[in-house]
Amino acid sequence: MATAETGQVTGTADKDYNLIWFAEASLSNALRMESYVQDAERSGDDELAEFFRRAQGESRKGAEQAKQMLAQRLSS
Repeated sequence: MATAETGQVTGTADKDYNLIWFAEASLSNALRMESYVQDAERSGDDELAEFFRRAQGESRKGAEQAKQMLAQRLSS
């Protein structure tokens, strides 16, 4: 793993950038899971639809936690 970039190139420290990226990826995944739920429902697979709903909930939870942590860190 490269250790050279610590914010000089982006202007954002790696740890903060990683947190921002995680929040965005989690939100994006929650949106993607919605289409997976709909696909499963269209095919009549309730078990799979519920699986994707649970995954969507976990993605929302991760995004919410990342947003809260980011807000705390930016307000310091």
